Formats: sequence, structure tokens, C-alpha cells
Amino acid sequence: MSETTHDGGVAVTARPSPDEGLSPADLAAKYGLTVSGARPGLFEYVGRLWGRRHFILAFSQAKLTAQYSQAKLGQLWQVATPLLNAAVYYLIFGLILHASRGMSMDVYIPFLVTGVFVFTFTQSSVMAGVRAISGNLGLVRALHFPRASLPISFALQQLQQLLFSMIVLFIVAIGFGSYPGMSWLLIIPVLALQFLFNTGLALIMARMGSKTPDLAQLMPFVMRTWMYASGVMFSIPIMLADKPAWVADVLQWNPAAIYMDLMRFALIDGYDSGNLPPHVWAVAAGWAVLVAVGGFVYFWKAEERYGRG
Repeated sequence: MSETTHDGGVAVTARPSPDEGLSPADLAAKYGLTVSGARPGLFEYVGRLWGRRHFILAFSQAKLTAQYSQAKLGQLWQVATPLLNAAVYYLIFGLILHASRGMSMDVYIPFLVTGVFVFTFTQSSVMAGVRAISGNLGLVRALHFPRASLPISFALQQLQQLLFSMIVLFIVAIGFGSYPGMSWLLIIPVLALQFLFNTGLALIMARMGSKTPDLAQLMPFVMRTWMYASGVMFSIPIMLADKPAWVADVLQWNPAAIYMDLMRFALIDGYDSGNLPPHVWAVAAGWAVLVAVGGFVYFWKAEERYGRG
């Protein structure tokens, strides 16, 4: 385009850009640009996670190996820590407070050790989930991958740790007269359901912890309260026999108590089905599916915000 100036000269002006007047969103659409780190669809996201399954497994194994790398006893602390906790609880609750009422020592000691090991599995998954994003911001900001890989890998790490500890749990059960039988096969579905539940919790806590780092300081108190309310050290129906029935029902139907009781039923000969709430397997499956699916969707909805400060 040209025009004549006042002195007879000709001035040449640039032609208007074809993009002039377009908003950033219109420009992105015109040239096929997409938001960096945009959240994919739910099913596409599941597919991407499946494609990262080898990374999830390798990351969980690396974290498990590194967890006690600075300790002289190394991986033995995976077993020693819950055993020491069980010993302290036995001293306080078993001998001093007589929380073993209604059970012989041959039943109570495996009952207590099983409760400590199983609850520790959930507790550790929750605490690892809180820091899954906030504690790995360098990795989140440097690489593009489904962020759910991190809390899932931490839950898998805790499962591997529990499987290692189960050897000691089996020894304790056998040492107090509960020998392997068909009921021990129930351990597999119990662990599968609890793992699903724990993974969902880890995903929920990972999203919450990514924006609220102080949550990591609060959660130990929450988990300690949950532990005392779940019958780790005592039988809920026996201990609350003189309280309103609904109190015992609420505590027995909480998921931590459900998974502990199922594991005790599978392992301990003297712990029969009379100690379990009705429809316990349906409740265990319901908790697992509800929290796993709900936690996954809840985490996925914030996918594009992780690591953005």
C-alpha cells in the first residue's frame, strides 16, 4: 500500500497482518497450538498411565531401595519398625490397659501385630501421597508424564514393603498356633482391595498436598486418631460392648478396620467370622472401588495445575 506525501514523495506502508485483531485463543486455534501440559481426556489419560507402567514400577522400586540406604540395617527396618511399634503397643495396651480382654495371648499377639502391619500400609501410603507432588517438583516441572504416576508408584512402594514384612507376620502367626490353611488364600484379595483403597487415598492426598504443603504436618495427627479409632490394639465389639451399638458399628465399618479384620480372619485360627461385621466383603470392595475411582478422577481434574507454582 502507498500514499503521496505533502512534498510529492511516495510513502510505502506495510500491509496489515492477516492475524491482526485475532485473540491469543484464535491464533492458537488457527495454527493448531495447544496448551502445554493440558489435561487429556480421562480414557486417554488412563492409556498414557498404562504406557508408563514400567516407569511406575521402576520408580517405586528405586524409592524402596533408597528409603533405608543410609541405615546400617538397611531394608530390615521395613520389618523392624512395625514390629517395634507392635511391641510398644503390646506393653501399653496388652499388659497395662488389658486391651486383650476376650482374647487369649495366642490370639491377641497375632491380632495386634497384624493390625499394626496392615494399618501401617495405609498410613504410609497416605503420608507418601501427601508429598508425591510437592516433594518431587523438580521431576514434575522437568518432564512431561501423567502426574498420577507418582502417587501410584508411592502406593506400590508401600505394597512391596508390606509384602516383604508379611514373612515376619507369617512367622508370628505360626509361632502362636495359626498354621497355613485355605483361609490364608484370602490374603490375596484382601491385599488387592486394600491396595486399591490406598492408591485412591494417595491420589486424593497428592492433589491436596500439592497446594497445601502444611498438610504433611497435620496428617500424622489425623492418622494417629484414625489408628486409635480402628481397633488396631483392641477388639472394637468387645471394648465398646457397654456403649451404644451405633458407635461400634461406625468404627467397625471404617475401611481401615475392615481390611485389618479381614486379614486377621484370614491369618488367625482363633479369630472367626463372628468378629466381622455383616457383608464385610461387599463393604471392603465398595470402599476400594469408591476411593480408587473417586481419587483417580479427583486427581486427574487438576492434572494441568501440578507444578505450576
